[in-house]
Amino acid sequence: MQQLPPLLLDTELFSINQINNLPDEQRRQVYCRLVPRQVLQRLGIDPETLADGEGRSLLELKCSLGTSSVELSLYHVWGAADPAMYLQMADTPNNQIEVLLFIINDPYSERFGTDRLPDGTPTYFGTLGRNIEEEVRAMKAGLAPGQVHSGLGLTRRLIPTLEHFVADLNHNAVYIQPLAYHNAILFERVGFSYMLGLGRMEWIGKEFAPGGLLFKRLDGSTPFRRPGADTSVRGRSWAIHDGILGEPYTGVKMYKRVGVHAGVVTFPNAVW
Repeated sequence: MQQLPPLLLDTELFSINQINNLPDEQRRQVYCRLVPRQVLQRLGIDPETLADGEGRSLLELKCSLGTSSVELSLYHVWGAADPAMYLQMADTPNNQIEVLLFIINDPYSERFGTDRLPDGTPTYFGTLGRNIEEEVRAMKAGLAPGQVHSGLGLTRRLIPTLEHFVADLNHNAVYIQPLAYHNAILFERVGFSYMLGLGRMEWIGKEFAPGGLLFKRLDGSTPFRRPGADTSVRGRSWAIHDGILGEPYTGVKMYKRVGVHAGVVTFPNAVW
């Protein structure tokens, strides 16, 4: 784990807002620490410069002075269309630090256009429209809802990095709102518990069991509701993305205490 840059050792920080009010170079040094070294190694990026061989930065930060959020995008090559790693974090009104979104892509894997309609309109993770043809292709290729590339399998490496980051800001937990069912199951596996939504997740588990309400709705009426989808995390998540709950998947908020694995399991012995 990278240590605090020497010029910041005497600076006590508590929030993203404070970091964003630092001079540009100091701000960049702090946020660079959010990129796990394993990600840089897999992508062949110089960990000291985060630049390519021509000196062009592969790290893009959106963290304007006076704001309380940060968007971090790391690209595998300069000019790439999609970031290999994307992380968005923000201060909350009650002084917590919340991860709004993070993605770690394998940029060399096939791209699926699930994020845009055929006319190019963004789908915003399926909330404003869906590209069904591309979603079917992605599902058959083993991706989960919202993915446009396969992952790098490094989420477990990012979580300790986030824990160190929030601990250095004198916080004892990191908070996150999973966008989809499979995200929540993944966060369970890396030690998160529920602030909101545990009952909902347990209900989903119960109703996907044989004889349950959601199990019965896996009737093959769409490609995402095929019988047998209940047996895997991705299968359930695609069915939920397809509206099998009868309402959007919302109302779930999770947290992880620094250094503590909560041990919560709502889908025992799950196959991904």
